[in-house]
Amino acid sequence: MASPFDARSQLLGVAKRLLLEGPALPTRVVSTDPPRLTPAALENLRMSRSRERILANLDDMYREAFERAKATEDESQMKALDFSYRREQLYFEILLDVRDAIERS
Repeated sequence: MASPFDARSQLLGVAKRLLLEGPALPTRVVSTDPPRLTPAALENLRMSRSRERILANLDDMYREAFERAKATEDESQMKALDFSYRREQLYFEILLDVRDAIERS
């Protein structure tokens, strides 16, 4: 069994090597150019969420909020949520149509 002095000197040696030599990490080239949404970049992107999943998530979120407003009998909140839901559903459908058109081209 190693004495405490030997263990300390071994740890000190490892720490010196790590600090002075640094870890042997692979070097990677980092681009300084800002990312661009070019047609080539869009071809490499894959949209992960389906239209149905996005709209279902929106529906779930608003349904929960609407049920809370309904439980407190807050008519103005229920009306505001109903309007917001329909507006955001329209926005999402437009964005999803644009996404689908981009994916097709």
